[in-house]
Amino acid sequence: MSKASTTAPTTRTQSADDARLVAWVRQAAPYIHAFRGRTFVIAFGGEVLQGDDGGLRAQALAQDINLLESMGIKLVLVHGTRPQIDAEMQHRGMTPRFHNGLRVTDAETLECVKRAVGVTRIDLEALLSQGLPHTPMAGAYMRLTGGNFITAKPVGVVDGVDYHYTGAIRKVLAEEIQADLDQENVVLISPIGTSPSGEVFNLAWEEVAEAVATSLKADKLIYLCDAPGITDRKGKLVEAITIEDAASSKIQQAPEVARVLPGAVRACRNGVGRVHFLDRTVDGAMLMEFFTRDGVGTVITQAPLASIREATIDDVGSVVALIAPLEADGTLVKRGRERLEMEITRFSLLDHDGVIVGCAALYPFTKDKMAEMACLVVMPEYQRLGYGDLLRKHIETTAKKLKLKRLFLLTTRTAQWFTERGFAEEGLESLPSQRRELYNYQRRSKVLIKTL
Repeated sequence: MSKASTTAPTTRTQSADDARLVAWVRQAAPYIHAFRGRTFVIAFGGEVLQGDDGGLRAQALAQDINLLESMGIKLVLVHGTRPQIDAEMQHRGMTPRFHNGLRVTDAETLECVKRAVGVTRIDLEALLSQGLPHTPMAGAYMRLTGGNFITAKPVGVVDGVDYHYTGAIRKVLAEEIQADLDQENVVLISPIGTSPSGEVFNLAWEEVAEAVATSLKADKLIYLCDAPGITDRKGKLVEAITIEDAASSKIQQAPEVARVLPGAVRACRNGVGRVHFLDRTVDGAMLMEFFTRDGVGTVITQAPLASIREATIDDVGSVVALIAPLEADGTLVKRGRERLEMEITRFSLLDHDGVIVGCAALYPFTKDKMAEMACLVVMPEYQRLGYGDLLRKHIETTAKKLKLKRLFLLTTRTAQWFTERGFAEEGLESLPSQRRELYNYQRRSKVLIKTL
């Protein structure tokens, strides 16, 4: 027998990095399933290819786009060329002209636009065609298409300024783009439009992205901008905002965010599922936004991202998963699945973007004009979002609608959280007699009551 055959095989020990990888893949799996076959429009300015780290940033973007495509997501890419046009004009000794933030495109400028668009498109096609070994694009082949998908018309004369060949979008040939997507192609669209008479017009990439996403009724429109997203008055990132709040906001935003925000709101109102703002300088921003629970940017939605609904029998498994960790550490009394199935209609669930992240139950004692709030649970990673208070308020409102006067709960570990929200500790005799008879003296739970 050889020496090798007598040596016991070594057992690989799982490292912390291994555990994190496994956890991330499992967390991302539901999103991967949900996004397969969906249409994403990804829009970015020419700045992605500019600057000292432009090459690395563009490489990372190309790799992330490739990963999204490999997951079965239908992709439309809309690119801009503002810095490339400015550089070409500077090379020719020309000075850019703008009015109300829009470039004035005379005949000479149009030649610079054509060259800049052509070079930028070629560079992007080359980046997206890579397949080097030991990279995320190894062995991949992404089919890119493009064409005359946009017809345009001249902006004309505004405030006495003739915009010449600066154009406005007349029509997007959505059926042709969709046909390419159905053939599993990635569509790359440049900010150029043509007229039936054969003229060429310079377009704003932000407007092209809005028009394309709206015409396709895209599931997502993603803007890669110069900031992490929309911010509040204190400069803090707003993770999710409705179209109504976004439209009415008067808070000053980063320049590029401010420029695209009105179009983002219009797109969301006109059939685009969601609009995302992401920082183009953050490596892997799209992957973190779409395949983690928290995300990294701002999403605009038609309705609030989190909503509360009443549970049904199909939700028993979700409730079990939520309360099991707290039952295991003794925070909650153990409830069997059979009991949960019988009481499931007592539960309200907090749905965050299609994932059940919290629950709470209400047990009325109508004769005593009281109700018990039980099983208020929010997944740890969502607790900082105020979802516990959202569920608590929902339970209190429901109890009020039932014309109940007092709300009570029993707790061993969370008394302070509830006392900070208006609950006060009382004696066991304050409970309804029916509930008092079921009190577990071994747990010695505190009785907290709030007058509604």
